[in-house]
Amino acid sequence: MSTTAQIAANRANSKLSTGPTSETGKAASKLNGLKTGLTGRTVVLPSEDPAAYQSHLEKFNRKFDPATDDERTLVQSLADTEWRLARIPALETGIYALGSLELAALFEEQGDDVRGAVLEAKIFVVYQRELKNLAMQETRLRRHREQDTAALKALQHERKNEGHKQLTYAAMELIDRKSVV
Repeated sequence: MSTTAQIAANRANSKLSTGPTSETGKAASKLNGLKTGLTGRTVVLPSEDPAAYQSHLEKFNRKFDPATDDERTLVQSLADTEWRLARIPALETGIYALGSLELAALFEEQGDDVRGAVLEAKIFVVYQRELKNLAMQETRLRRHREQDTAALKALQHERKNEGHKQLTYAAMELIDRKSVV
């Protein structure tokens, strides 16, 4: 149980740590948790080209031609997921490049025929957690893409069937009117 003095001290301390107050500070702190960009709300990283992402999104809209808000939401999600999936090979390559720079000196005495394999194995061991995390994120993103694709296809199929039913009904109405005349 907290004492009255501890509660008062906590209240006084909480008034001192209010976080950033400027717009620049708030924008910077918003990205504090951003590491790989494979999760969270940020899709386009600060180092990436927003115009390239916009072109990527337009390609998905042309490909899937969404007609409803639900379809547009799924197409947006598919584009975001693909954007993130495309980032994974570069992250993996970056891990191995970083490991090569950091660990190459450990195997200088090895012959060329062995050095590459030993260095790659050492990089895998040292960065195993990061590589495993990338593999898990890739699996999660691929599963998410499959679910969104299935949901989008179902919505579009339903919409097209409904349109076909309405067209058939209208045609039958027209035929019925002509047969009465």
